[in-house]
Amino acid sequence: MFKEAITVTTRSGQYDKVIPLSFTYRGNIFQVEATGRRWSDEEGDHVLVMVPGGRVYHLLFNAESNTWFLVPRPSTPTRLPG
Repeated sequence: MFKEAITVTTRSGQYDKVIPLSFTYRGNIFQVEATGRRWSDEEGDHVLVMVPGGRVYHLLFNAESNTWFLVPRPSTPTRLPG
């Protein structure tokens, strides 16, 4: 899966949970309005965030490299096959 490294501003929350406050992607700063689903897997810690306008982004933190990534959404077909 292709991921792009990004800069994320965070704060510590309850139970040592990292809370993204904003992220910078290709020179643009996105303020995080809300965080959603969180999960961990072999790639790291995932969190869905909402920015103004209701857009949702998938962020990934890899503790081994101490790097945040923006994970692209899977492409969806414009029409169903068949």
